Parts: sequence; C-alpha cells; structure tokens
Amino acid sequence: MSLSAIQKNVEAASAKYSSSFTKGHLALPPAKKYLVLTCMDARIDPAQAFGIELGDAHVIRNAGASAHVALRSIVISEQLLGTQEIVLVKHTGCGMLTFDNEDAYGLVEKNLGPDAAAELKARGLDFLPFAELEQAVKDDVKYLGDTKLVPDNVTVSGWIYEVETGKTRRVL
Repeated sequence: MSLSAIQKNVEAASAKYSSSFTKGHLALPPAKKYLVLTCMDARIDPAQAFGIELGDAHVIRNAGASAHVALRSIVISEQLLGTQEIVLVKHTGCGMLTFDNEDAYGLVEKNLGPDAAAELKARGLDFLPFAELEQAVKDDVKYLGDTKLVPDNVTVSGWIYEVETGKTRRVL
C-alpha cells in the first residue's frame, strides 16, 4: 500500500522533528496547569498565537471551540492532570457561524445518503452552530461556570482570536 502525499509529509516531518527532539523528559501534567479550548480551524496555531510552549498546557480543539463537546476532556484535564484554568478561544470567520443544524442535516443526506441521515437523526447530533461570535463565547463560559464538573476554583476566561490580524482579545 503506497503512502499518500500527506502521509509522506508526516513521515518526513517526524524524522526531521525527532532528529533534534530534546523534550522527552517533560511530565504528563501540563507544567502551567491550564488548558486552552479553541477551534479546529487550520488558520489557528495555538502554540504561536497564545504563547504555549511544549509541556505548558493542554490544548483541546473541536469545531467552534465548543465547551459542550470538550467537557469530557476538560474533566480529565482537571481531575486527573491538575489543570486549574480554562482559556476558551473562539475566532472570527468561524465556519460555525455559517450554517444551522437543518443545513448540516441536509448536507449529510445529500452527500452521504438517507442511511447516514437516519443515523444522524437517531443519534440526535447537534452540530452546535452559533449565530453571534461574542455571545457564543459568553454562553460557553457560562456553561463551564454553571456545571458542577468544573470546580468553582477553576478560572475560566473567554477570548476571540482574529484570523485576519492574529490578535486575541478578551471578552470576559
């Protein structure tokens, strides 16, 4: 089986990276005891944009930086690995601003067929799109503040990263 161009790139990058790698001694828990929840958007480089060095923090990425989707990872990060702060970062130009659940369900049916659409409906999947960016940040910060799964002593802040400028601004 031949490798795709992407797989060849992974192999080459791994060989180059590992040839001078010196960080194998880092501890499992993040050294600075925080986590960043941000979007999976390929235009965001969390390490560069948010000043994260290897071993400093957990970085959780999903579509739209959804706190609902990330909750499992957040609980693991806090309870098993000792993080004490959450930095939630959504961004301008997010794809989650461009559709609603009905659109997503229709696209799945069109592209994957009726069986896939039926499975999606049976699973009750909510794609968690949002119509207004700043409000979505506030809603997710509130969600994390309201759940009993995030202790009261955990600091939660909400931010917006501007893909156009590379700047990050605090919402709350």
